[in-house]
Amino acid sequence: MDRGERFAEGEIPSGLPAVHGKRSAGNALTSVLCVAAYPFLLLAVVAVGAAALSLNWDPAWVSPIFLIGTLTYLAALERLIPYDREWHPELDEWRWYGVYFFLTMAGSAMAQLLVTSAVGWISPPEPEHQLWAEIPAALLVGSLVSYLVHRLSHNNAVLWRLHGVHHVPQKVNVANNGVNHVLDIMLAQGLVQLALALVGFSRPALLVVGLFVAAQGYFVHANIDVRIGRLNHLLVSPEQHRLHHSTDLSEAGHYGSDLSCWDHFFGSFTWRPGREPASVGLGDPASFPGTGEFVASLLHPWQRRPDSGRVPN
Repeated sequence: MDRGERFAEGEIPSGLPAVHGKRSAGNALTSVLCVAAYPFLLLAVVAVGAAALSLNWDPAWVSPIFLIGTLTYLAALERLIPYDREWHPELDEWRWYGVYFFLTMAGSAMAQLLVTSAVGWISPPEPEHQLWAEIPAALLVGSLVSYLVHRLSHNNAVLWRLHGVHHVPQKVNVANNGVNHVLDIMLAQGLVQLALALVGFSRPALLVVGLFVAAQGYFVHANIDVRIGRLNHLLVSPEQHRLHHSTDLSEAGHYGSDLSCWDHFFGSFTWRPGREPASVGLGDPASFPGTGEFVASLLHPWQRRPDSGRVPN
């Protein structure tokens, strides 16, 4: 029986402590936070997106400031409603994660530069169609490309040697979402941005979608005790993404980080109420350098090593 499946539908009877967050079910503040945390984040995306469009804010500073605000919000929630207190980063880990975060940001910027240089910024400055229809269309296209690239990174041995760096940590939290090989980020984000540019979605639509995708990317990785119920079948949550990091490959699907429809469509949706990973990380941790070994991690794709312990699936 999976941890967390002791009770039907993953519910914890009144008066009993939660398994991971170790919070009391009768604590009013934590109960409210567990329910309201995600809706508040979605509301922030809508509010910032609407303000940016109506007030003509420059995306060059709107996006990074919103990302900093999102990280601060989720880091605070990790302390208030943690899923697993043992997954809190230690001091050394904060330093490692900080370096990887800046490498990830650099990889993302480089991907955007390469796409812009290759095809030019061909997105029209104003929407050619109704923005209310263009935004979900851009989200669907970007989410599909992201899903396919991510899944290929688990199925292709060469790409896995890049992407596997992200799966080295044996805990999942908002800080280590940035633990990535810089080439993995350049490839994944470059292909998504290239697809969106070629289709020709407008810049306002891309701004709003970008805010949502950024918020989702860090939300799903957050070490917070939230459950979004049936909404899991539409949007990705930490409940699903923790399974993606599971050492049990039979449950390690969930290649989407924003919409869960593609996991349903391609048969990689494994979540059910109460299902939790027994452990996360690599089956053979020695198959990749440790997270703190920056240079070794960057050079890993070109090193002769035995196959990784997490066989691509």
